[in-house]
Amino acid sequence: MSSRMDNLAHLKIPLESILLATDNFDDKNVIGSGGYAKKYKGQLSWSDEFIEVTARRFDKDRDEMFWTEVSMLSSLKHQNLVSLLGFCYENGEKIIITKDEIKGSLSNHLSDATLLTWVQRLKISVGLAHALSYIHYDEPRDFSVIHRGISSITVLLNDNFEPKLSSFERSMKIEASQRHHSFHTNKVWNREGYTDPTYEKTKRVNHKTDMYSFGIVLLELLCGRESIIADDIHKCLAPAAILLYKEKKLNEIVDWDLWKQTDLQAVDIFAEIAYECLNEEESQRPSTDKIVTRLEKVLELQPEHQNAVKQFFLFHYSK
Repeated sequence: MSSRMDNLAHLKIPLESILLATDNFDDKNVIGSGGYAKKYKGQLSWSDEFIEVTARRFDKDRDEMFWTEVSMLSSLKHQNLVSLLGFCYENGEKIIITKDEIKGSLSNHLSDATLLTWVQRLKISVGLAHALSYIHYDEPRDFSVIHRGISSITVLLNDNFEPKLSSFERSMKIEASQRHHSFHTNKVWNREGYTDPTYEKTKRVNHKTDMYSFGIVLLELLCGRESIIADDIHKCLAPAAILLYKEKKLNEIVDWDLWKQTDLQAVDIFAEIAYECLNEEESQRPSTDKIVTRLEKVLELQPEHQNAVKQFFLFHYSK
């Protein structure tokens, strides 16, 4: 423990500073709560100025998850990952401080096709694909990362709606030479609506496990809804979308306001990518380094101000 703390000493933030930033963890500053950590907004004094931050206060018994996240965020730097400012491990407290992403989780904006336009959704998908390609395949590093927690909740948005992948507390670091291997896990981290069924069944995880969850997020962006809606006729998005895609009726579960902004060819390719990511045979799922190029092509095909209704598209998916 001491050697770990010494190596990360430059990232330590005094508890006193965090208490001041969050008004002693006042409930009015709570912006999220999970099964093992609570998130607070705050203003931290940093380099002679106050900056907006998010403080993730881990439960007392979550040492392993806390240190996993600190280790990952301190060694990974990318424009589409959350930015680690520091951490506190003091008086029993385990707190991670990151730069606040003003718009919050992607999940909060999925149903608003006016605020989150189709073009913005494409840009988010490209940014997220870049983040995954970086943690999976970045060549200069001697290690690779499997995230194991990708969802629209763990994708944060800054004030320009640029995506920032967060929540690395469940991730795995493996040797770069083992990128194409699978690994047995004692515990399956299950987030309903996002978890790869193969991973749940076998307890074996690899990079294609992340690709399944990524495919779900693509579907959420395309359909303008979260992966699970309790009172919806299509409660679980994945099986409904897969069936309707095969029947060329995917438009049945997509917000009409989104359809009005789309380009036929762009949506066809986007839907195909999402469908491939959900392949039951994980070896047949695409890798993120290849998906980046395909998604960038989708963005190029989509005119920036395309608002005309695509009657041909509707016909194409309803025939």
